[in-house]
Amino acid sequence: MATETHGVEKAVGMPQLDISTFSNQIFWLVVALVAIYLILSRSALPRIASVLAERRGTITNDIAAAEELKLKAAEAERAYEQALADARAEAGRIIAKAKAEIQVELDAALARADAEIAAKSTESEKRIAEIRDGAMQTVAEVARDTAGAIVASLGGKADNAAIEAAVSEWVKA
Repeated sequence: MATETHGVEKAVGMPQLDISTFSNQIFWLVVALVAIYLILSRSALPRIASVLAERRGTITNDIAAAEELKLKAAEAERAYEQALADARAEAGRIIAKAKAEIQVELDAALARADAEIAAKSTESEKRIAEIRDGAMQTVAEVARDTAGAIVASLGGKADNAAIEAAVSEWVKA
């Protein structure tokens, strides 16, 4: 729209850009900013500050708790490693002790087995000697009987003393 002043037509533009109203606009701008500042500083900013302080305190407490838990975890890990090393050492001692006990039992069992083998070997040797002696006597008896039978079948009279002497000499050889 155009307005007419003293015959000159003046174009009306945006009122904010009108230089004649700048002082008025600046006054109300300052009043609005002061009002906003006062409202925010009295209500919103304390709440925001308390929330930030609370968060800062929570974060600080959480970091402290995390550090404490980290130390406890490191201590627990050291204790676990120590317990594991102790358990391994104890297992080694138990194994060594068990091996020693087994070796003692094994040595005793071997000694008993060797003694039994030696006893059975001696007994077997005695039985073999008895069997050999019995076999020799049986051979001698068979030889005597056979010699007597041969002499008798050839038509002679068997002399028991001569047959015994011949068989005894043959058995000794």
